[in-house]
Formats: sequence, structure tokens, C-alpha cells
Amino acid sequence: MTQNQLLVHATCISIDGRGVLLRGPPGSGKSSLALQLMETPGTGLGAMAVTAILVSDDQTLLTRQQEKLFASAPATLAGKIEIRGFGILNTNTLSEAVLALVVDLMPSPNIERMPDNSDRMTKLLGLDLPRLTLDASHPSACARLRAVLRQIEPR
Repeated sequence: MTQNQLLVHATCISIDGRGVLLRGPPGSGKSSLALQLMETPGTGLGAMAVTAILVSDDQTLLTRQQEKLFASAPATLAGKIEIRGFGILNTNTLSEAVLALVVDLMPSPNIERMPDNSDRMTKLLGLDLPRLTLDASHPSACARLRAVLRQIEPR
């Protein structure tokens, strides 16, 4: 791995061509939220429904190229997703996605209702990215994620 690369404990999906990195401790719902976004199209306050496609599950390799971060799966995990209670399944994936949003998963009581602007950004490999904190188990989690993603300017 080079200084422009980082392996993170996270799941990555692509929604409408934009990478979304789902971070959180084991059991926080990274794979479940990714699966729900892949299975259920939604508008996120937009006019057209979009679906997600998996890039990586459980571990994601981030690579900085100029002012963009690319996410991909380590070779050993490419094309696979964990279904808790069953095991590992094969699925269709994208080989990489340019990250547009980082989502930190945590229980609702730990999430600030109205975070200040500094809490709405995070830094990865020296680049600032928009950040959302979200409870993956909340019924509106997919809608909230899509709504925020629609508000972010493309990089």
C-alpha cells in the first residue's frame, strides 16, 4: 500500500454514480444498510428513483488520485456481501467509485440533531468529504442518506 492508499473497515456503495462510504463498528448495520439501498429504489427528495450497487463490503481500499478518492474492494472480498445470520453471498458490484459522501453509523441517541459545519465534514487521505451521521436501523435511514447525497455538489 502506498501513502495515497488506505484500507478502512467500511462498506461502499455507489448511488447514481456517486460513492458512499458506510463506516461503523461491527454490527452497526453497514452491510444491512447497503443491502437495503441496493434492494429498494428511492428518490431522496428528487424526481427520479435511484438504486445502489455494491462496491465493497466490510473492507474498502481508498486511493487518492489528485483531488478525488476512489473506493474499491480488496481482491479477496470483491463481489461479496455478508448477510448476517447466513454468511457470505456473491453479488454484482462496481470495481470502483469516486467517493462523494462518508456516512458514520451510530445509534440515534448519539447523533447530534443539528451538527455544526465542522461535524458535517471528515478528512480522508488529506481530502475533505461531506459526512453524515446516521442510525442504520431507523426506518428513514435510506431516505435520509439519499436526500443528503442529492444536496452535495459533485466533486
